[in-house]
Amino acid sequence: MLALALLGRVLTLLRRRGMAPVADMTERRIYYFDNNATTRVAPEVVDAMIPFLRDQWGNPSSAYRFGSQVAKRVDEAREKVAALIGAEPREIVFTSCGTESNNAAVQSALATQPCKRHILTTAVEHSAIIKHCEALRKQGCEVTFLPVDADGMLDLHLLDQSIRTDTAIVSVMWANNETGVVFPIEEIAAICRSRNVLFHTDATQAPGKLKLDAGGVGADFLTLSAHKLHAPKGIGLLYVRRRTPFQPYLMGGHQERGKRGGTENVAGIVAFGRAAELALARLEEENTTVRALRDRLEDTILGAVPNTVRNGAKEPRLPNTSNIAFDFVEAEGILMKLDELGICVSSGSACTTGSLNPSHVLTAMGISAARAKGCVRFSLGFYNTAEEVDYLLTHVPRVIARLRESSPEKPARHAKHAPGPAPALPAHSLQK
Repeated sequence: MLALALLGRVLTLLRRRGMAPVADMTERRIYYFDNNATTRVAPEVVDAMIPFLRDQWGNPSSAYRFGSQVAKRVDEAREKVAALIGAEPREIVFTSCGTESNNAAVQSALATQPCKRHILTTAVEHSAIIKHCEALRKQGCEVTFLPVDADGMLDLHLLDQSIRTDTAIVSVMWANNETGVVFPIEEIAAICRSRNVLFHTDATQAPGKLKLDAGGVGADFLTLSAHKLHAPKGIGLLYVRRRTPFQPYLMGGHQERGKRGGTENVAGIVAFGRAAELALARLEEENTTVRALRDRLEDTILGAVPNTVRNGAKEPRLPNTSNIAFDFVEAEGILMKLDELGICVSSGSACTTGSLNPSHVLTAMGISAARAKGCVRFSLGFYNTAEEVDYLLTHVPRVIARLRESSPEKPARHAKHAPGPAPALPAHSLQK
């Protein structure tokens, strides 16, 4: 009894110090609105992958039946993810994540075209592209980061003008992870084809929300990450269009038809295949039910909380994403207060959390640093309910009001509308 009492006291102390997260997670309900960062693994996906962790753990590259049976399941999963993006199974290369896929596409374009050292991308790409391009620039490559306007949209005429004879690749994301703004990928791919330059799109945020057709739009490379569509972390893919020259990023064995060395993550690949099936089946629901919940969340906040504004174009936009600026408060405070209530949201990309700088996406849209620091992204998913949205809408106005009371820059008492976003930066200011 004494031991149990002592254990209880230790656990209480750990909780007070924030050192017992497992217990806390089981004691309170989580209201999750950060699906662009990662998603809950679907129960159907867990069921699909368990046999390959417990019983069918053979190496798919082995010659004996125990391995070849596993290889067959990998091939079946390859067919399923190919169907999700409108590709042929042989055009799918399984990787460890979206970052690896993005890096592999750019590196291959440079390796297969040694005389071309220019990369054309946008100022609002994911850090997996931005940081990689910045590193390549230090190695002698030239990089152009195309600007966006106040709605987060690209000028396609400027994109066309910016392609050079030494451009190795153009990389433009299908949809922005922070604002949800969708780019005209088919038109961009057509421009690249007309200029005889390789085109890559980071489509990480798109599956299950938008209909994807890699072959139809004419992309040479396309990136996906399984944990964005209710599969586990640690598995991604790179679509490599048939007959596109490709240099492997990871050298090793003959896996993935020689395009990516390393023993296959079989359980992850099988999970990815099952998640791809679910994403296709739920596409309509994402664009009706989830969109309706997103719109109610956004419209209610913008109507009930003064000095707020949506960041990015209203359409075309992912059906689940809303990025809202709360003037006179900082996102860090909002996130902390909502976290205390069990509500999970973010201030931008999970890959840049902890940075003291404003979001590079919002900055590129011409949003002031002061406003950008008060922006919150709400990203819904298949498992969100109307009840959860109600809970969020009950608490957000109260949290903002309390934070503004202690803010050094309090809004005018009767302010009803937030000023519009700052004008977009001139094109030359975002060229690097």
